[in-house]
Amino acid sequence: MIVLCALLLTLAGAALVYLASARQRLRAVPLPRPARAIGWLSMLAGLVAWLFASGAGAGAASALTAIMLAWVLLPYAAWWRASGDAAEKP
Repeated sequence: MIVLCALLLTLAGAALVYLASARQRLRAVPLPRPARAIGWLSMLAGLVAWLFASGAGAGAASALTAIMLAWVLLPYAAWWRASGDAAEKP
């Protein structure tokens, strides 16, 4: 159960940090600046949960893997959404 909470905290934090960025393309307007701080705190809480669940080495590696996976997949989701919107327009 703790691993699921750690994964959700880490992914949600990474998504918030991405969506608060000026370069994100999933939303028309980036999230406000406090969302970035909440995202970093969520990722930190996820790291602590990973460390508690898996130990130092495996926990840090798991947290970083989840963060990197989210930050790689979110731009692809934005690209896929934009290409779907372009296909719908005549």
